[in-house]
Amino acid sequence: MACAEFEDELLCSICLRTFEDPVPLRCGHNFCRMCIEFELDAVFRKGSGDFTCPDCKAELEEHPIHPRNLTPSNTAEGFLSTRLEQVDAGLFCIYCIHVKIPAVKSCLHCEASLCDSHLKVHSKSEEHILTDPIVFKESKRCPIHDKVLQYYCPKDATCICLLCRLAGDHIGHPVEQLNEATKKKKKKMRNVLKKMIKKNEKIEEKLQSLKEQQNESHKETTREMKKVTALFRSIRSMLDDLETKVLTHHSTQDNHVSLISDLIREMEIKKDEICSKISHLEELCFMTNPWSILQEPLPSQENLFVSQEDATLVESKALHPADGLDAVVISEILYKGFTDVMTFAKKNIFSHEETDLLLDTRRAGVNVDISDDLKMASWSQIKQIRPGQQMHLERCQVLSTCLFSSGRHFWDVETSKSGTWNLGVCYVSMPKSGDMAEIGSNNKSWCLSKFHNSSQYSVAHNDREVLIEQKTPNNKFRLYLDYEAGKLSFYELDDPIRLLHVVTTKFKEPLHAAFYVCNGWVRIA
Repeated sequence: MACAEFEDELLCSICLRTFEDPVPLRCGHNFCRMCIEFELDAVFRKGSGDFTCPDCKAELEEHPIHPRNLTPSNTAEGFLSTRLEQVDAGLFCIYCIHVKIPAVKSCLHCEASLCDSHLKVHSKSEEHILTDPIVFKESKRCPIHDKVLQYYCPKDATCICLLCRLAGDHIGHPVEQLNEATKKKKKKMRNVLKKMIKKNEKIEEKLQSLKEQQNESHKETTREMKKVTALFRSIRSMLDDLETKVLTHHSTQDNHVSLISDLIREMEIKKDEICSKISHLEELCFMTNPWSILQEPLPSQENLFVSQEDATLVESKALHPADGLDAVVISEILYKGFTDVMTFAKKNIFSHEETDLLLDTRRAGVNVDISDDLKMASWSQIKQIRPGQQMHLERCQVLSTCLFSSGRHFWDVETSKSGTWNLGVCYVSMPKSGDMAEIGSNNKSWCLSKFHNSSQYSVAHNDREVLIEQKTPNNKFRLYLDYEAGKLSFYELDDPIRLLHVVTTKFKEPLHAAFYVCNGWVRIA
C-alpha cells in the first residue's frame, strides 16, 4: 500500500487526523474516542435517540462504542513515531507539494526523495539508483563533474558518477551500482565481523583463562609465602632452643671452673702453711743449742703431706682440664641440632622426604643391565636373561618397583654425560611393545629427554616435544611429583637449582617412575 493511502487508513474521518485512542463502532469503523463521544453527546442533546455511523450511515444502538481497538492504536502510534523521525530529518517527497509525505526512497541520479506513490511512476532505468532516504546536501559529489556519486569502480576502489563511467578514466572497468557495491562490501564486512567476533571470543576465553591462572598463581604464591614465613618462624624457634641448650652447657662448665678455683685456693692455703713450717724447721736445723731443739715438737705427718684424696682431685682436674672435652660435647650438640633443623626444613619445603626408589628387574628391557643395589640402569649390547622375569619390555627402559597414586614425592637422578636418556613417569597401562612403547611417545607417559651428542633438553608427552634451553651441561636432575595437584616438575641440580619445566595434567592411574637409556646409564641418587 502506498504511504499516502496507508496514512489515509489511519485518519479519523471526523477530525481528519491520525487516530488518537481509537475505538470501533459495531459496524467496524474506527474513530478517535473524543471525536465519537462528542458526536454521541450531540445526538443525546437533540433527544432524537437515533445514531448513525459518520462513515457508512448505518443505524446503531444507543451505546455503540466498543473497548479500545489496540491494532489501529498501535499502528497509528508507530506511524506517528516514524513520521516524526522523518519529519525531524526533513526527508519528504519533493513531488508532494500540497502535503508533506515522508520519503521512502531517494534517487541518486535525480537527487530527489520520493514517497510510495511517486516511486511507482519513477524511472526504472539503470542510471536511476535508489537508496534509503538521504539528505542530498550531505551526499558525496564527483570532484570532476560535480555530480552525485552513483557507481563504484572495484579496480580503482573509488566511487564515480555517471559521466566518469561514460566518458572518464573508468571506461571499460567493471563498474557496480553503488547499492550493489555497498551490499557486497557489507557482506564481506559481515564475514570479517563474524571472524573477528569468533577471534574476540577466543581472546576473551584466553584472557579469562590467563586471569584465572593469574589469580590461582597469586593464591599459590600467597600460600607458599605463608608456608615460608611459618617455616622460618619454626627454624628460629629451633635455633633459639639449640642456643639455650649450648649456653646451659656452658653454664655447667662455668660451675665446674668455679669448683676448680675453690680447690686452687685451698691448695694455696695448705701450701702457705707448709712453707711456714718448712721455714721453722730449717731454723731449728741450724740451731746449736740441743735443749731448744729437743723441746720443739715435731709436726704431725698428715700435716706434712697432701692427702691421697687431694692428690687424686688435683690429678683429675688440674692435669686433665675439662675445656677440651667440653668443646667436643658442644660440637656434637651443635651438629645434631643443625641436622635436626635441616631435616625439618627439607621435610617442610618438599612436604615429603626423598623417595627411596628401586629399579624393578621384572619391568626392565632385555638390553638394560640393572646393578645389584637396584639403583643403576646401563645400556647393554648383551641381552639380559633374568630368571623368573614376568615380562620383557621391548625398549631400553626400566620402571620402578613402587607405584605413586597419591601424595608428593621427589627423587634425584644422575645420568651419563653421553648417550640418550629419558627420565619420567608412566601409567601401568603404558604399551609394552611397538612404536608407542617408549616413554614420552604415548599419552600415558611424560619424560625429560636428552639425545646422544645433543646439548638440548626436551619434555615429551604423546610424541610431542617442548624444547628447553640448556645453559650449561649438567647430569644431575630432580623429579618432583604432586599427584593430587597433577604436577610433574623437572629440575636441574645446579647451583642454584633450576626449574626446567612443569607438566600440568590430571593423573588418572597410578604412576611408575620410568627410565630410558641407550649408550649410557642413569643412577638413582
